[in-house]
Amino acid sequence: MENSQELLSSVQMARFVARGSLRLDAVVPAEMNAEGLAVLADGVPPVPYGTPVSKAYAENSFARRLLELPQVSGALHSLVGPQPTVDHHAVHIREPHGGEAQPLHGDAIIDVRPDAFDVQLMYYPQAVTLEMGGTLSVPGSHLRRINESDTGRYQNLRGQDRLVCPAGTVVFLHHGLWHGGRRNDSDRVRYMFKIRFNPTVRQRLLWDTSDLDDPQVARELDATFPWYEWATGRLERYNRILLWRELTGDDDFDIDYWVTRVSNRPQGAAI
Repeated sequence: MENSQELLSSVQMARFVARGSLRLDAVVPAEMNAEGLAVLADGVPPVPYGTPVSKAYAENSFARRLLELPQVSGALHSLVGPQPTVDHHAVHIREPHGGEAQPLHGDAIIDVRPDAFDVQLMYYPQAVTLEMGGTLSVPGSHLRRINESDTGRYQNLRGQDRLVCPAGTVVFLHHGLWHGGRRNDSDRVRYMFKIRFNPTVRQRLLWDTSDLDDPQVARELDATFPWYEWATGRLERYNRILLWRELTGDDDFDIDYWVTRVSNRPQGAAI
């Protein structure tokens, strides 16, 4: 899977750290999408927890070829490194005019690691329209810890993203991002294939770092989102900075001294 990859840039990684997601539109070829619809309709056999990707999906299988696409493989390597393990996967199917909207939730929220994260790949083999529902997510919510469906009482949040995308789109989510599947109000069956990956290496400088000093990196990390007020958004910036320090190994990185001022622990004695 590492032979042909298009690694993410530092700007893209910073955008993921700020938003909690990365979207790759129409990266899966049309012929694979047609095959994918048939594969997902038949179901994908389960894989035991912790199985390395190279052993989870047989060579030349649809799932293996999906993960070997250069942009998909490069994004996966950039986020979790080489040879991650498969936590689990699932085929999500919504029948026409069927199902209910999932409560807004975060997955496996007992996972509160500040220095590592899993990613979930979501593959959409067909174009998803607003009527078909798709996946709703709240950009920038992944570092605001909740307990599973604590947010389930909220029907809509300002700035939420209701996925509308072309066929062959792949989205990577941080495991903590608030999200939920929407009801399918269309006349078509809707398919989505999800895989959760666990890293097996330290998630540090795994992407193309040639633009690490680009000023756009700090601008991406300083992004604001409509669902929180400016003052409460300081917590999001603080946690993003901590995660970026971990990802880069740069313990001095900061934005407007948000972390520097609260980590000040003078050890000298007063004279």
